[in-house]
Amino acid sequence: MATMDSVHTLDAARPYGRGGLTVGPVGYGVAALGNLYAARDDSVWPQCVPAAWDAGIRYFDTAPHYGLGLSEERLGIGLRELPRDEYVLSTKVGRVLDPNPDYRDGDTDIENLFAVPSTRRRRFDYSRDGVLRSVEDSLDRLGVDRIDVLFVHDPDDHEREALEGAFPALDELRSQGVIRSYGAGMNQSAMLSRFIRETDLDIVMCAARYTLLDQGAALDLLPAAAERGVSVAVAAVFNSGILATDRPPADARFDYAAAPDGLRARVERIADIAAPYGVTVPQLAVQFPLRHPTVATVVLGAESATQITRNAALGDVVVPPELWQELEEAALIS
Repeated sequence: MATMDSVHTLDAARPYGRGGLTVGPVGYGVAALGNLYAARDDSVWPQCVPAAWDAGIRYFDTAPHYGLGLSEERLGIGLRELPRDEYVLSTKVGRVLDPNPDYRDGDTDIENLFAVPSTRRRRFDYSRDGVLRSVEDSLDRLGVDRIDVLFVHDPDDHEREALEGAFPALDELRSQGVIRSYGAGMNQSAMLSRFIRETDLDIVMCAARYTLLDQGAALDLLPAAAERGVSVAVAAVFNSGILATDRPPADARFDYAAAPDGLRARVERIADIAAPYGVTVPQLAVQFPLRHPTVATVVLGAESATQITRNAALGDVVVPPELWQELEEAALIS
């Protein structure tokens, strides 16, 4: 793995797509600004983007899905006073937001994990018209004059529609200079690999499939990306929380479900091996994907300014090559 570690240093800017964009090792995924799981107090959410900026983060990722547009709106407020040419902004297409005619006072979107009034509702639309409508709406909510990267969002059940509608539309927007890059963002690697082969996308965002505990993307997505010159952003590196703490708690979750005992024991072994080096599991979780030459950035979510500052610092500790080697020899990473 020595060649992998030498590809880029953790604090270096990395190319992101083929449109001249660069990103740092850690980006900020702002789903929590859309009241993911619970409402964020007005004394909390306005501090998040400034904290990310102060921590050196210059890449921000959002989506209409997050809080029925609230995440985009709050992110736009946070970015308003920041120099537009100094950060990279991505959002997503595939879910168009319409007024909800069935809304009754007090109804919320918590069944979709967002604690917001359900005055809007999502409509899957991967057509060309749906993409163009989604982009215009996102620009309005964000309050910016341009979006750098657009991802086709979770087209798991809409692969053909995405290939025939969304991707050609995004290719058109990129060729016109409206956006710099485009791609797809998903929780799986197989379909992303097909998109790499069948379209001219230049960035993909893969959630939870290239982590300390799940390295499935190394078998299909990462080789395909390397072959086609596609940048990879890795999200959900904590696998729903089991890798977010120095030791997994009894109620640790993995991929949104209770973590099996065997998986918790695996994390304990990783922690035991890392401890003599002064390295923690969260630090390993963030830095492991960044060792691969196709991975440009790790996108981390956060609920507060304190958490953002902590996340941004997880790449600061240098992980000795000997530790990676020891984890490999213990068959804990591939």
